[in-house]
Amino acid sequence: MPPPPSVAASLTSAERKPLAVWLAGVIAFDDYLVMAERLAGEAAQPNGRLPTLVLCELAPVITIGRAGSRADVRLSDEDLRARRLAVRFTGRGGGAVLHGPGQVVVALFARLEDLGFGRDDVGRFVERFQRGVAEAIGAARCGSGSLEPGVHAVSGRSGIVAALGMAIRRGVACHGAFVNVCPPLDLFPRIDTIPRRLRPAGTVGPSTMGSIEADVQRRVRLQDVRTALVQGIADAMDVPRVHINAGFPIRIPSPPNQPEVARSVG
Repeated sequence: MPPPPSVAASLTSAERKPLAVWLAGVIAFDDYLVMAERLAGEAAQPNGRLPTLVLCELAPVITIGRAGSRADVRLSDEDLRARRLAVRFTGRGGGAVLHGPGQVVVALFARLEDLGFGRDDVGRFVERFQRGVAEAIGAARCGSGSLEPGVHAVSGRSGIVAALGMAIRRGVACHGAFVNVCPPLDLFPRIDTIPRRLRPAGTVGPSTMGSIEADVQRRVRLQDVRTALVQGIADAMDVPRVHINAGFPIRIPSPPNQPEVARSVG
C-alpha cells in the first residue's frame, strides 16, 4: 500500500504560500553562492522566507555540477587564463555550464512542502520545474522546446537552450536552470553540458548549448524571457500569488552602476 500523501501535497493552490520573485542584475559567482546559501537556509525554516525565485545573470565563469567533469570543458588552462575564465565545481546538479551576459539564471529556493509537494517528492517537483521552463521558452520562441525523457535540459534547433542544475537538500530546493537567451555562442561548442554519458541509453540530442535567439534568428529581449519564465514557473508550481521585486533579495556587494538596496516594483 502506498504511503498516505503528506499534508503539503494535499494543499490547494489557495492554501499554499505565494512566490516572491526577484528580478536582479549581474552577480559574481562567489556572491551568488553566499546569496544561495542564505536563501536556502531561510527557506528551510517552517515559518521562514517565502518560496523565492531569483532571475539574474552570472558574471563570466564556468561552473561544473555534480554530474560534470573538467574533461567536459574543452579549453586548456592557458585558454582559460587568456580569457580570464575561472572553472568552479559546485554542489548543484547537472554538468558543465558557461555563464555570462545573455543567459538568465533561474534560481528557486523553497521547501518542497511550501510548493505543495511531499518532502521526498523530488522527481515530480523537478519534472514540474523543467516543464515550467520549457513552457516559458516555448512562449519566447513562438514554438515548443524539446524535452527528452531522463535528460534535464530543454533543447532547440541550435542546441540546448536551457540546462537544469537543481539541488535538493533535506526537502529544500536550491538553484534551478540556466537559460541561454542571447549570449555570444563562440565558446559554447567547447563546453559539453550534456555529454553522451549523461544521457539514457538510446537517446540522441545535442551536448552543447545554443540559444533562443539563434533558434528564432531574430533579436530576443532578456526582459521578455524573464517575464515568460516567471509565468511558466508560477503556473507549473500552481502558486496562488506572485510578488515581483527588483534587485537582490539580500544585500550583496553591488556591481558597477547597480543599486545595492532592492526595491519593490509590485
